Amino acid sequence: MISRLKRMRWRGIGERDLVPQTRLSGPMPWVIAIMIALTVIAAAAGLALRNSARAARAELSGGITVQIVEPSPDTRRQQAEAAAGRLRELPGITAVRIVPPEELERLVSPWLGAEATDAEAVPVPALIDARTQEALSDARLDQLRGELQAVAPGARVDAQASWLSPVFDAIRSLQWLAVGLIALLAVATTAAVLLAARTALGSNRDTIEIVHLLGGTDAQIARIFQRSIGIDAAVGGVVGLGLGAIAIAVLARQLSALGAGLATGGALGWADWLTLALVPLIGVGLAMVTARLTVVRALRKML
Repeated sequence: MISRLKRMRWRGIGERDLVPQTRLSGPMPWVIAIMIALTVIAAAAGLALRNSARAARAELSGGITVQIVEPSPDTRRQQAEAAAGRLRELPGITAVRIVPPEELERLVSPWLGAEATDAEAVPVPALIDARTQEALSDARLDQLRGELQAVAPGARVDAQASWLSPVFDAIRSLQWLAVGLIALLAVATTAAVLLAARTALGSNRDTIEIVHLLGGTDAQIARIFQRSIGIDAAVGGVVGLGLGAIAIAVLARQLSALGAGLATGGALGWADWLTLALVPLIGVGLAMVTARLTVVRALRKML
């Protein structure tokens, strides 16, 4: 009979009356909004770097560059034509193009100055751009070098992907940096929720003890704090996602104006945006789980 009266009193009080519902006036939603916004930006940077690396690898896969290094213009031109002809005869070569001298001059003039246009002052190697059906292996590259050396002794064959190997290494490092930032932000969000839950427990300690006397269980009390912090996290998550999306859109517009291959290749697709939309959902789940575990552990110590 006494336990029934306790449950009736507990139900009469109501779970919503235990903790004051002053969510938006407190700092928690805004702290979570900042954390979510930074996490969204870091995740978008990691996804953009991944897209850039994939686009660059797809574009350079199977590409080779042949340089004809000869001081004599006539010998250089003859060997370039001989090397291009030999490449067209080889199986697996899909495209061969001798880069025109005018295009080479435009490429090197910003680095070497006007003297680059003078073939006698600065002999610029002849370039041949070619592509293969499959990605180049070391054995295949050595075979191509042997074939071209027979007709063009001054030929140097390089895989285009090897030129950007340091860039790919840097992109990989930046991706790991983005992952590390996301992990740190998750830890910071967890710590903020933990402190908020402990503060709420401390300020409502007397009320919680009365609820215990009225028959309220630890699970019921924990559910109240979990729901309250969950709503705070949801509000902060929506705001943070909006702020992060605005920042990403501004940065994407500035990068697209550059017209560079790596910048344009890093554009986010619809799947990337769906991944970013999961960030606030994960944040809300993390906040609710942290709040529940923190409250349950603290309530056990209060008894």
